[in-house]
Amino acid sequence: MIIDLPDTTVSKISKALVNVREEGGAVALGRVLTLIIVATHETAEEVIEAANDASREHPMRVIVVMFGDAAADARLDAEIRVGGDAGASEVVVLHPYGLAGSNAESLVTGLLLPDAPVVAWWPRETPATPSRSEIGRIAQRRITDAATQPDPAAWVAALGTHYAPGDTDFAWTRLTRWREQLAAVLDQPPYEPVTAVEVRGGADSPSTVLLAAWLRLKLDVPVDWKYLDADEWASGIKSVRLIRPSGDTLLERPSPGVAILTQPGQPSHDLAFPRRTLRECLAEELRRLDPDLLYGRVITEGWALLEPTTHEAS
Repeated sequence: MIIDLPDTTVSKISKALVNVREEGGAVALGRVLTLIIVATHETAEEVIEAANDASREHPMRVIVVMFGDAAADARLDAEIRVGGDAGASEVVVLHPYGLAGSNAESLVTGLLLPDAPVVAWWPRETPATPSRSEIGRIAQRRITDAATQPDPAAWVAALGTHYAPGDTDFAWTRLTRWREQLAAVLDQPPYEPVTAVEVRGGADSPSTVLLAAWLRLKLDVPVDWKYLDADEWASGIKSVRLIRPSGDTLLERPSPGVAILTQPGQPSHDLAFPRRTLRECLAEELRRLDPDLLYGRVITEGWALLEPTTHEAS
């Protein structure tokens, strides 16, 4: 069900939410957090769908803010989505125009669930320092996505310069499957030290350098990483090579969605490595509402340890 509230106020929206719960039987007692999404009109439906899917694991209130023409007359339009249009959440979509959007913090404060954590997500257009933005200041967790930035490589390179506890980026979340598999490899024989690492990925993949930084931080060995030209590898991480005395361990994608693990003296293994969806990334980040300290170390300490001469595409 979608309820339209043209030319409204935050107070009227809050009262409408109460009425919806009372008349439709929906309750807010099971909501565990408030997710604020600062979206564009082009991405709104995609991110709302991802939030609705994630809400089945994390029941929440979703507040979507889409800023309109700043030069227009002050007006706030809104809509409330519940039931089949909102998954296991309740969605409030705000369309502020003119001065109605001049203070984003006051715009959403009256709609937050009481005594519940706040998570902010910028799917595309992102403030230079999320933790100091109006929305970021009221959030315990702040999610960005380097892959959607105009220059993904520059954005991920700057993550450590404005990092604050609670920040995270989907470029890091998309590495979970790679990190799990590489950790599993090192837990198996032969129990030899890794002497060097090579990481390769597409030029559009900011996750490539974060994986390199993680390996540099955790293994304390030289890591050679490169962005590959588009004609060599189109998108995402291509391969990771762990160099050890008995031979190299190679985890490589021959094509998107599939990876082959090759180890000395063992048969190769085909593994499913599909690109993670927005829903999967969002659901994973919402599983923890405390700061991701490892991510903070990777984008600061790990990044600083990488050799700058390997940053250029091959």
